[in-house]
Amino acid sequence: MANNKAVVLGTNYYIGLAVVRSLGKKGIHVVSVNHKDKNHYGKSKYVKEALIAPHYEREEEAYLEFLLRYGRAQEEKPVLMPTADPYVEFLDKYFFELKEYYLFPMDRKGLLTDLMDKTRLEEIAKKYDIRTPETLSTDVDDIYNRVMDEIGYPLIVKPADSPSFVERYREKAFFINTERELKQVLEITKRDGHKVFIQRIIPGPEENNYNFDAYVNRYGELAYYTTEYKIRQWPNNFGASTYAAQKWIPEAAEFAMPFVEALDFRGFIEIEMKKDENNGLIYLIEANVRFVNFTQLHIEVGMDTPYLYYLDSTGQDIGSHIIDYDTGKRWRYLYEDISSMRGYINKKQLSREEIIGQNKHDEIISSTWSLDDPWPGTKFMISTVMKRIGRKLGRS
Repeated sequence: MANNKAVVLGTNYYIGLAVVRSLGKKGIHVVSVNHKDKNHYGKSKYVKEALIAPHYEREEEAYLEFLLRYGRAQEEKPVLMPTADPYVEFLDKYFFELKEYYLFPMDRKGLLTDLMDKTRLEEIAKKYDIRTPETLSTDVDDIYNRVMDEIGYPLIVKPADSPSFVERYREKAFFINTERELKQVLEITKRDGHKVFIQRIIPGPEENNYNFDAYVNRYGELAYYTTEYKIRQWPNNFGASTYAAQKWIPEAAEFAMPFVEALDFRGFIEIEMKKDENNGLIYLIEANVRFVNFTQLHIEVGMDTPYLYYLDSTGQDIGSHIIDYDTGKRWRYLYEDISSMRGYINKKQLSREEIIGQNKHDEIISSTWSLDDPWPGTKFMISTVMKRIGRKLGRS
């Protein structure tokens, strides 16, 4: 085992918590870096150092200097592990400065940001003949007539840069039913300085949302991969997974694998796609280049992505394992899944009986709770209860 520490950027969320637990259980010295003391998930027992840094965006230069100063002080280069899109953007922006004092698998600057940017991702996909939903730039002439001719209603308006868009609107995309709604949304996003594009909605149930998740080792080989599908998400239809299942889906792997191999990528990558229920074709939706919602599911099915990332970064052999079979395991983020279930019922997309049927499963992995490390789950529950009490008192 290498003596390199693991510096985890962002542990005030269950994704970072999964990373911390994975590495800590293997005896790796885990360092958490957050920008505020208040942590709704508490401190995992596997965190050896809990650092409070300047804000990565509002105090960007100070945040960089904080990380560089910490890296310089270590005997061995730490492994830098971003757990959310803004941290990935930061790593890519200061790629060479951080490479001098930290280890991470990506070996070239720019690709991480290109894959996160929806406009650049579409350009790259077209280069490799990867099918994407019909899309229109908001800069085209005669836009509203072209929308009617080429896209049709309903449609979605999506951001080029997801992190800032989600932070501003608390939505991953806007669902649009009419031209009037489209005009209003385009005026708002233009006013706020958000670059957006218009896209056809791929019809089909939530279960038609597939993921191809893979780890590409430092030699450019697809060493680990599997597939999953969404059961529920929040916000409904255009959000993040709240309930998902591992299942081997050959057509999803056949669609995504050539694209990943062509990218010359290093590290963990997830390709999100959706199957059109009308024409049977699969379309690329987006790519994620950081640890994802159901990282704990990956760990449980034998694709321990945080540990693979650590081993690969420190020059150790990671072996290979293709999970081309069904494990029967599911993952759930109960806090947001409660809102998700209510949403499907209110929209009459799912009945209570259908949701009860979905929930009847023997192996559901929790995003947060662990008997082995109970404080984060307990702290989150306490924080949630206190927040709700505060809202009720505020209304009274």
